[in-house]
Formats: sequence, C-alpha cells, structure tokens
Amino acid sequence: MSLKGFQFSAVEAAIKKPGRLDLALIFSQDPAQVAAVFTTNKVQAAPVVISRQRAANGSARALIVNSGNANACTGEQGMTDALECGRRVSELLGLPDDELLIASTGVIGQALPMDRFRKAIQPLVDGVAVGTLEDVADAIMTTDTFPKLERRRGEAGGVGYAIEGVAKGAGMIQPNMATMLSFLVTDAAVDPDFLKSAFTEAVDGSFNAITVDGDTSTNDTALIMANGAAGNPVIKAGTPEGASFLALLHDVLLSLAKQIVKDGEGATKFVEIRVKGAESHADAKKAALSVANSLLVKTAFFGQDANWGRIIAAVGYAGIPMDPDRVEIRFDDVVMARHGIFAGGDAETAGTEVLKQKEFTVTIDLHIGAGEAAVYTSDLSYDYVRINADYRT
Repeated sequence: MSLKGFQFSAVEAAIKKPGRLDLALIFSQDPAQVAAVFTTNKVQAAPVVISRQRAANGSARALIVNSGNANACTGEQGMTDALECGRRVSELLGLPDDELLIASTGVIGQALPMDRFRKAIQPLVDGVAVGTLEDVADAIMTTDTFPKLERRRGEAGGVGYAIEGVAKGAGMIQPNMATMLSFLVTDAAVDPDFLKSAFTEAVDGSFNAITVDGDTSTNDTALIMANGAAGNPVIKAGTPEGASFLALLHDVLLSLAKQIVKDGEGATKFVEIRVKGAESHADAKKAALSVANSLLVKTAFFGQDANWGRIIAAVGYAGIPMDPDRVEIRFDDVVMARHGIFAGGDAETAGTEVLKQKEFTVTIDLHIGAGEAAVYTSDLSYDYVRINADYRT
C-alpha cells in the first residue's frame, strides 16, 4: 500500500554551495489538515513566524523548505524574501498563499540568495510528479551524515493508510518545542482536534526527549499534514483507531528522533537516560535532561569512563526533589551505585565494558515516587568541536 495524494520534489539551487539537493517541496493534491509545533526560542527565523501563523488555520496544501540558509536574524528583508519564495510557489501550484508553509535551515544571519531561489522554483514545481520523499530527506540535510526517513502502515475501518516522515538534525539539538526540522504526511482522515493533540503528545515523547548539545534552534519546526486520501472513516480520539494512530505516529517520530541523536555531530555513542522513581513524570524528565546535557557526563561517555559520580551530581542540581541516600544508578544491567554509594571495583570494570558499546542505557532510580521518563542523547567528542568550529566555512 502506497501513500496517496502527496507529491514531492527536490532540486539543487546552490543556496549555500553547489553539488547537492537543497530545495524541496511537499504537495498535497487534496486539502489537508495540519498540526505543527515550533521552536520556543525567542529568536525565530522568518519562515517560523510565517508558518506558525498559517498553521494556526489548521489546514495547508504544501510546504517549501530549503537547507544551507536559515533566513534567521535577517530583519524585514528576510521576511520579504520568505514571502516571495512562498508566493512564487503558490502561484505555480494554483494555491492561496496561506495554504503554503515555509521552512529553512542552515547558517544564521545571512540573507537568502534570492536570484538562485528564483531560478530554482520553476524546476522545483515541474518536478513534483516524479520526486520522492527520499529526495526531500536528502535536500533538508546540513551537517547530517545520512538522510532520516521512517514509514508506518495502519488501518481504520478496514481501510489502510500510511504515515511517512523525514527529519534533519545533527547539531544544535534540544528542540524543546517544539538546527531540527521534521515533516510528516499521512493519507489518513483524522479529526483535526485529535490530530493536534496526538501530534503534540507524540512530539513530547520523541523530539522533546532528545538532546545532542542542549541548544534550541531559531528554526525548529515539526509538522504533519493529513489529507484523508486513503478514504478511511475519520479517526477520532477515544477510539481503538485513535489509539492505534497515536501509537504509529509516536513510532515514526521516535525513530526519527533517535536517528537525529545517532547522527549527532561527532557522536560515537547513543545513550538512553532513564529516570525512575521520581515524584512526577515532569521531575523525571527534568533530571534525565540534566544528566543528558551535562558536558562532564557526555565527555565521560566518550572516554568510556564509568564515572557515575558525575551522573548523580547532575541529578542533584536538576532542581527536583530527591534523597541522595536512595539513589541507584545502573549502566545497562550493571549496578554502579546503590543507596548513593559506589558498588565497588567489580562494578567499575563491568560498567566500563558497557560504555565501550555504541549503544547503552543509564538508569537512575530515585526511589521516592512513580514518575518515570526517558531522554536520548549522545556523547561529546573531539569531532563535535571540529565540526562546529568550521561550520560556516
């Protein structure tokens, strides 16, 4: 079963440099419901400002996105340029301007090279019947080392539907929505209110549960378009079909989120930080993020140093209720500390072996409540510094 009613295109506009796809289009042949979340950074790129306003209407037919230039901190000219790009695409597609969303990613503080955009827009629209979602995934990459794409299939009322999505991101990652972008499309018919609530819930457990370097971008955008082309009965909240749709949506988003962490700039480790036994879910997540963002913890992961003391310290300054004498810390199944006390030399040896793996889980049990949360992060390597020191060159 293939996705129905969506078309894709991507072209090379040489926005930052030639030799790669960097301008993409997603187009729904039918009217589509839309739900979106955006960066909470007070410094917001022109496309974020525009798309936030348009997505509030609850419907959209198309999205244009470029990489290589964030169009952030570019003043009134940046807003004018973004609107012109959108208007030219809308005219060629025969759409009202407010049915087209805009996204950008790349270098902050540089004006869009509008002459290149103008030349590329006609080929972009002309190619919409032959492009693929894979092309879009390629076109939105910046420092990413691989394209990020995920697909799931579901059924409602005996009718099959698809949920497909792409994402980009490797550095400047702590979305807090919501440099990270993610675009999902589904041909399922979904109640608009349920679509918004389901997307927000799924984002909270995926994109809002990852961190590479603790930075929240000026351009973070995640959205979903649902056009109903599959012809299924409308999926609503509080139904088995709604629960299934939410589960599939969460699967797609969590897979994309994990791909972003695994592609973290210079990353050599993928680490799940799981906090249990907190007073609330919010406290558990706050503690997990505190550990995941600690530079001392992340460098210890890179160095394969089983330094559990840095972890308990990061929990201690997270600003949540805790009793150090109750804390237990495990690396996978290896108990490193119990009742806040080191488990001994054998634990150090076994814990070091765990940290030699490319993927592992750190579990912190506070033993004071039922709150639990997971956050996904990477280590911090020499290459992270090199990549970001050279980013603009």
